[in-house]
Order: sequence, then structure tokens, then C-alpha cells
Amino acid sequence: MWASLTLLAVSIAFQLAHAVNTTSGSLGWQFVQSGTTGVVALQSIVVSPSLILLIDQPTGNPLQINGHQAWAALWNTETNNVTAVDLSTITFCGSGSFLSNGTMISTGGTPATIFDGTFTYPVGGDGQAAIRVFEPCHDPAGVSCTLFDDPSKLHLAEARWYSSTLRIFDGSLMVVGGMHTATLFFNTPDQAANTFEFFPPKDGGAPRSSAFLNRSMPANLFPRAFALPDGKVFIVANNQSIIYDIEANTETILPDIPNGVRVTNPYDGTATLLPLSPPDYIPEVLVCGGTNTTDQLTNDDIGTQLSSQDPASDQCSRITLTPEGIEKGWQVERMPEGRTMPETILMPNGQVLIINGAGTGYAAIGGVRDPVGDSNADNAVTTPVLYNPSAHFGRRFNRDGLPTTDIARVYHSSISLTPNGNIFIAGSNPNPNVTTGVKFSSEYRVEYLNPPYMTIARPVLEHVPKQVDFNKKFTVDVQVPNHLGTSSIQVALMDLGFSSHAFHSSSRLVFLNANLSKDEKKLEITSPPDNRIYPPGPAYLFLTVDDVTSKGIKIMVGSGATPPVSDQGVHL
Repeated sequence: MWASLTLLAVSIAFQLAHAVNTTSGSLGWQFVQSGTTGVVALQSIVVSPSLILLIDQPTGNPLQINGHQAWAALWNTETNNVTAVDLSTITFCGSGSFLSNGTMISTGGTPATIFDGTFTYPVGGDGQAAIRVFEPCHDPAGVSCTLFDDPSKLHLAEARWYSSTLRIFDGSLMVVGGMHTATLFFNTPDQAANTFEFFPPKDGGAPRSSAFLNRSMPANLFPRAFALPDGKVFIVANNQSIIYDIEANTETILPDIPNGVRVTNPYDGTATLLPLSPPDYIPEVLVCGGTNTTDQLTNDDIGTQLSSQDPASDQCSRITLTPEGIEKGWQVERMPEGRTMPETILMPNGQVLIINGAGTGYAAIGGVRDPVGDSNADNAVTTPVLYNPSAHFGRRFNRDGLPTTDIARVYHSSISLTPNGNIFIAGSNPNPNVTTGVKFSSEYRVEYLNPPYMTIARPVLEHVPKQVDFNKKFTVDVQVPNHLGTSSIQVALMDLGFSSHAFHSSSRLVFLNANLSKDEKKLEITSPPDNRIYPPGPAYLFLTVDDVTSKGIKIMVGSGATPPVSDQGVHL
């Protein structure tokens, strides 16, 4: 006999669960240092249950491969060891995501000329139009895992540096914005890649021009973009936002972010699509940090007009992407402090961790009038904060019990939730080369931020299918520790995202309806209704019981076919 748990009951139970100390005996939140990466983790993405791919630039890293320095590596979360990965193109400030068949794609990067005469790398190093392919690798230690990297055989239609990449409803990738080559600080009209393109290509491979990206100049690099549950895409750049309809190639202009706050590089704030919940999967977006410094400047102004001590914004802006929500506009909340270059991490219980960044200054390197070494930012923010989307307005931020680290994570750092359920944190290098002995040195140390549930008995998911179709029920075995009740149960389906420059491309959490058997040993779960609510591809399944979260189990959602794939499931 099944005990039905409706989403409403789950939500109410989740709120009540905070009144009960289900994590008694745990060590609480903890920062734990665990080894070194050998390359600066400028970009990171979880590529298997035990491996995180780290991507950097060739600026003098100690890790070596095939007779030259490495600028990519696989981090093993089980052993805390690193293995170098060979690349031929320069990945500096690129992006990436997974296709519907589970292949990870890394896009864009840097002209080789930027590094000429400074470091050696294989012939053909220009990464501006590169498409790098990391096929699914099932060896837990990463043995024989490789990246295919040959732009003569596979490349973007347009050179892109500082672009964003996200998976969309047909399992392909949309690549958004960027620039063609280096500028001092802002994007410039002569170098801007103010277009969209797709991989595999659509439109015969021709990029689509974007009026929105033209309007949002010059602070429009690394646009923050999210696939919405109707298949359209929300994009924010500078202080402007739109909903873009891929199929109709049209845009709907949304209200500007309030108070002149700007949130994309080099004025980096962060953004996330908040968890989607049945039955309606109403999309809401949260945008935090950045600056309210004017964008009416040129690159010639930066050395006199901007300072590393300019305060970052403490504003979080939230909008509901329904007709009524759009008419209402952005709701403004305030973090405990301002942050530039923060990251937002979706936690399996639906809360949002806001972490990293600096209290003053800007992204990019060595342009302002008073850089700290080469850093355009100062006053690192070293204590994270949690944001609870379901709490009442004015009571959503909480940092009770959250620890403080002694490692600054500013420009060129990255972070990810791991399948183990803790948070991997690495990188930081606001310097043109590997630099030591300064306030913000090149950072190779790894930290994990361990939630309280990491040090107590946790729920366990077993016999999870490797693949599930949309709009299907499936049953898994569960083990629930005796110290936990079962009044509060959440099942989260998650894309852990691709971390680069204060943004998690494709990061996503969809709550699933679930019924627990009377003997509490089996859980019947209903997959997402269709491929727009969760774009087809790899995911991790987490179970949270009384605010204690299991390890995540990797699962393929949808057919696993190579994109573009047809619509799957039942559309609402």
C-alpha cells in the first residue's frame, strides 16, 4: 500500500522540519581543505559520479602532460587526486554543457596570440571557435578519459570568448553572446559576438543576430541564460532581460533589473533559475550581486573612473516569469553584504547557497585605477549565505552555523555541488599568469563545504534505473535511517551545471512527485512530464528526508539519443 505525499504536504512538512533537530550529532557546516588541483579551476563541471573536469588557461601551471604544462585536469572526488587532461586549444573563459546523449561540450576560448612568446602549447592553439568533446567516461578514476579538441574538424560558426552555453529542449546547445578577441574591460562594437548559435547547428549553421545583445552593450559578457519549462529561454545581460523564443526567433522584453544594478561581466553578479515544482512548474529567476556602477563608460575610462574599492551591490532581484509576474516586475531583496563575482548553488532541498566573490570592485584583470596586484576587486567575502525561496519575504536569507573560510575565491574561481552532496570549491586567479606571494595569488587549493548531513547517517537510493523516459513512474529502493522521520520527503532531479565566471550554465532543479511505500523501503517516482521542463540529458537524483540528503545517483532523462531530439513526454 502506498502512502501518497502531495507536493503541498511535502512543502509544509519541509517548513515544519526545521523545528526539529534532525541533524543532531553532526559536525554542522564545515570547510575542509582537500589537496591541490595543479591547474587553476577557472571552469568546472561534474562529468561522472566521481570526476570533475577542471579547465584553465596555459599560464604556467605546475601540472604537466606530454612534455608541456596542462590546462585541464580531472579531479577525483573519491581520492582527492588530479589527473592531467591534454588539450590543443586555449579554453580561457569558455563555457559548456551536456548534450542529450550525455556528451560534454566545451565551447569557445581565447586567441592563441594572447599567449604567444609567453608559454608553449601544441600547434593550433587558438580556441575562439573551438568545440571540444568529452565523451561519457565510465571509469571512476578517469582512466583513458580524453577530450577531442581539433577546430579544423569541429568548430563554432563565430569566434566566441566570454560566451555562455546551455542545453535546450531538443537536447542541443545554445551558445549565447561573447566577443571575438581581447578587450581591456568592456565588450566593444567592433569585437562583439552579439549573436546566438547552436550545436549541432541550426539555420544551416548561420548565427542569429540578437537585438537584445546589441542593446545590452557594453557590460554584456557571459550572459546568464536559462531554459524555461515551455522551451523558451530567459536571458539577462547588463541590467536588461528578455524571454527568447528559439522556434519563432522572437524576443519578449522584460523589465530592467531595478536600481540600475548590472550583473554580467565585467560587472559580474550571479543568477539562477529557482527550483521548478509540480504541478505547474512556474519559473522564477533570482539575480544577485553585481554593481550599480554606470555602463556609460568606455575602456579608456576604466583607469580613471573605476576603483577596486567601489562597493558591490547587495541586491537580489527575483521575478516570476508568468504574465502576472512579469507585469509585477522584479522583487528586490538584500543580501547581508554586497558581492561581485558570487556564485549561486542549488541545493537538493531547494535552498540556494550564495558563496564566493568580493565586497568591492569588478571582474577582469588590471584595468581599474587601483588594482590590488592585478585584481580589479578587493575585500573577499568568505562567509556563504543560504537563500530559502519558499520562506516569507524578508526572512529568506540565513547564515546560522555557516562557517568562514580563509581562502579568497574571486576572479577565475569555480564551484559545484557534487554527487556526494557537498560543494566543491576551487580556483581564483585575478592575474595574467601564475602568480604567488600577493594578496590574491593563483589558487590551487581545493575546499569542500560540507553540509551538516555529511557527518550523520543519510538516506540511500538503490536500484535506480540508468535511464528513464519522460512522464513515467519508476520505483527505487530506499533506506531511511532510524533517526529520521518520513513526514518530509523531497526528490530532486538536478543538472549540476557548468561553472564559469560567477554563473552555472544549465544548472537546474526539478522536484518530482514521489510516493513512499508503507514499509518505507520503496519510493515510486514520477519523471518530469516532458523535455521542456527538464531538457533531455544526464541528471542526478537526490532524496532529502527531514532535511538530510542522500548521495546523488546519475540517471539519463529521455531517450539518450543524439540531438536534436523530438519532443518527448506529455506537454502541459
